Amino acid sequence: MAADSEPESEVFELTDFTTASEWERFISRVEEILNDWKLIGNSLGKPLEKGIFTSGTWEEKSDEIFFADFKFSVTHHYLVQESTDKEGKDEVLEDVLPQSMQDLLCMNNDFPPRAHCLVRWYGLREFVVLAPAANSDAVLSESKCNLLLSSVSIALGNTGCQVPLFAQIHHKWRRMYVGECQGPGVRTDFEMVHLRKVPNQYTHLSGLLDIFKSKIGCPLTPLPAVSIAIRLTYVLQDWQQYFWPQQPPDIDALVGGEVGGLEFGKLPFGACEDPISELHLATTWPHLTEGIIVDNDVYSDLDPLQAPHWSVRVRKADNPQCLLGDFVTEFFKVCRRKESTDEILGRSTFEEEGREIADITHALSKLTEPAPVPIHKLSVSNMVHTAKKKIKKHRGVEESPLNNDVLNTILLFLFPDAASEKPLDGTSSMDNNPLSESEEYNLYNQFKSAPSDSLTYKLALCLCMINFYHGGLKGVAHLWQEFVLEMRFRWENDFLIPGLASGAPDLRCCLLHQKLQMLNCCIERKKARDEKRKTSISDNVTNTYPGDAGRPGDQLGPDNLKDMDKEKGEVGKSWDSWSDSEEEFFECLSDTEEFKGNGQESGKKGGLKEMANLKPEGRLNQHGKLTLLHNGEPLYIPVTQEPAPMTEDLLEEQSEVLAKLGTSAEGAHLRARMQSACLLSDMESFKAANPGCCLEDFVRWYSPRDYIEEEVIDEKGNTVLKGELSARMKIPSNMWVEAWETAKPVPARRQRRLFDDTREAEKVLHYLAMQKPADLARHLLPCVIHAAVLKVKEEESLENNSSVKKIIKQIISHSSKVLHFPNPEDKKLEEIIHQITNVEALIARARSLKAKFGTEKCEQEEEKEDLERFVSCLLVQPEVLVVGAGRGHAGRIIHKLFVNAQRAAAMAPPEEELKRMGSAEERRQNSVSDFPPPAGRELILRTTVPRPAPYSRALPQRMYSVLTKEDFRLAGAFSSDTSFF
Repeated sequence: MAADSEPESEVFELTDFTTASEWERFISRVEEILNDWKLIGNSLGKPLEKGIFTSGTWEEKSDEIFFADFKFSVTHHYLVQESTDKEGKDEVLEDVLPQSMQDLLCMNNDFPPRAHCLVRWYGLREFVVLAPAANSDAVLSESKCNLLLSSVSIALGNTGCQVPLFAQIHHKWRRMYVGECQGPGVRTDFEMVHLRKVPNQYTHLSGLLDIFKSKIGCPLTPLPAVSIAIRLTYVLQDWQQYFWPQQPPDIDALVGGEVGGLEFGKLPFGACEDPISELHLATTWPHLTEGIIVDNDVYSDLDPLQAPHWSVRVRKADNPQCLLGDFVTEFFKVCRRKESTDEILGRSTFEEEGREIADITHALSKLTEPAPVPIHKLSVSNMVHTAKKKIKKHRGVEESPLNNDVLNTILLFLFPDAASEKPLDGTSSMDNNPLSESEEYNLYNQFKSAPSDSLTYKLALCLCMINFYHGGLKGVAHLWQEFVLEMRFRWENDFLIPGLASGAPDLRCCLLHQKLQMLNCCIERKKARDEKRKTSISDNVTNTYPGDAGRPGDQLGPDNLKDMDKEKGEVGKSWDSWSDSEEEFFECLSDTEEFKGNGQESGKKGGLKEMANLKPEGRLNQHGKLTLLHNGEPLYIPVTQEPAPMTEDLLEEQSEVLAKLGTSAEGAHLRARMQSACLLSDMESFKAANPGCCLEDFVRWYSPRDYIEEEVIDEKGNTVLKGELSARMKIPSNMWVEAWETAKPVPARRQRRLFDDTREAEKVLHYLAMQKPADLARHLLPCVIHAAVLKVKEEESLENNSSVKKIIKQIISHSSKVLHFPNPEDKKLEEIIHQITNVEALIARARSLKAKFGTEKCEQEEEKEDLERFVSCLLVQPEVLVVGAGRGHAGRIIHKLFVNAQRAAAMAPPEEELKRMGSAEERRQNSVSDFPPPAGRELILRTTVPRPAPYSRALPQRMYSVLTKEDFRLAGAFSSDTSFF
């Protein structure tokens, strides 16, 4: 009893052995991923076609798992292929080898040129890789490698997955994998050996066969025959006997002033170095049987010329220097500069204005003096340049960035009319251009650049060349300064700018092109107004002094010029009135007083009667059979002012101003008044041309849809047309009614100008003068890219390569999306330039290969076409099969390339001289092997044997071997029957 009452003196700890360990959780997670990816069971695909590993589509999907705190990535690689299994992968096919085991014996895709390393080593179409994550350490210790391999084996056994599962061990650069594949009663172990130094006994076929047979350990005697595939790779590096056809530009000629206008309109193209660095020839014996061929440390039957299959691939030079790519890249760098033109050129050229202004003013005054040469041959730019030159000569200032000859050549290229014997009339080279409808010409619409024959486009090319060859950033700033001076000269002297289409600015072009078009519009308006003024004054002088038509104009005073053209309905104006008031408007005070009050009463009968007594002015022509509603007079179309042209920045500025007015009633009213300036002008012109008109008459001409006519029956029973304004015109206090009541009968020639060309021209000139070189480069970069694309298309047309055409289309599509919007990102611009450089390098590679293979020297057209096709395939395919191997036309050329390279390396006499040598002993002593030692030896050994016992099932065995100068690898796949083992 006492013992029962005593408390327990011992405490027992119970260990729960059912709790999962980290290792078990890891295996369970692998199994979950295999189930999620539906890799359970076996599903046979269709037999592998030849070359499918390279031409087919490979896909992959990944996931992440942890072993304790160690992170792994699991990746499923598989070839996209239709399965022959109708019911899907869920059905397990019994007594059938897993798909991967069957693929071990497939010979259709040996040595694929572009594939995952496990695909090349084992010929698999599907596999899973378990590898340490990117930021994790490598699995180095033997115990961890074994633990990982055990995990793979358990996961495959538990899930029934028949897809090979590999684990990556050791450092990643070694590409070491171990793995396993399990099937019903069968298993394949994937093992690997990687060495730096190759044992001598394994450098040939005989030694590798010994390794393969000993690893199989087949109990049968004799052993089944081993199938062999051999590939030897030879590298050609010496291209010295073939000069690179691309000649670099003659810099001395460019700087020396020998560059003509055509040179400034062209872009350089091509690679400065050979873009092909090596040629790799792979000679392959795809189907050999043990015993047919001998290859040991004493003798080898592997002669490259006797190989049944030849394939070639080229190694491209890393980032070859390309002229066009460098040209555009250097110009793009200007976009990132921050300096202004004054900071780049230095203030010294513009300082001490007190001493220099007299010289410059004196130069400008020469424009009005009689000169022995035509006036059109003078420009502000060259006169100011002359003045600066004189000042520098006396003051010893350093030379300007641009050479005078280069600068004059560029200016004549940009402004060819300056060298013409005819006066500057602004005739544009874009008028009647047969290329204006071509696809290449209209690329500027997509790139938002400028037409390829425009001044803006030529300016972009000149600035590019200046930046690359003539002074860099300082040269760009200098040329731009001279260009702005030329624009000022043309505006002040009414000379149109060449290379610009007439009319309003084209909003499809870049902003700088629009600004130049706007300046040209201003010059056109000013020139037309001045010519009309001179014609009017001349007519007035003739009418006033009929007998003194040749009287000097300096004898006409202001009083004599008054009231000269009253017969034409114009009120006479003094010389001061013509020269001053017309700069802003053409309104006459006497007309204003005469029409005072008429505008307010124009809708009343009295106002109509007074207007009907006015003399019509500013008529263009009669408008069909329309008549005025009140007096039945014919309705005339008036002469109206053209709408004010606008550039996209002005339109955006106007939109912002209108948006800031808000949505209030007052803001909406003010917005409507601002937008109705053109409407008011047209109403005034219409009133002046049609005395006695009403708002309905104006609407019938200006907006016919707002005047509704319908047939009605009058009192006498006749059908007549009766019209009235539309509903929106009848809204009280609408803008049309207010504008009509405000409008006065003033013809367009006496109205205030809708477009103040003087102010707009000064704004454009100020805008141009304030542009930094970086801003200028941003504006013109679309033109430069446009020119580069056209250059690439031009060069491609000489090669006629379909792959290059496809890439160019992609560049155009990409550039259109990037350049169409303002202020594109630098990264996207760099991508476009990089694409252009890649195409240039591709074309240069094509020319290099054509030169080396002598496609132009082929006399037979069929051989030439075959060679051109062969060269085109080398550019885009990872490896190209040589038709006829060493006996084909391309094979003979490749053989000759290797022979010449070998003789050049050994300093041996040429082949022709060797043939002329007398004795056979001399020829033998001077002979050199046609091919160098192989840079790579690859072998695949296959067989089917029962393992591990004679009564086991016969299963596929495979071993891949690769031997290079510093690398030796064996990758074996050895299958075993596990049913009775």
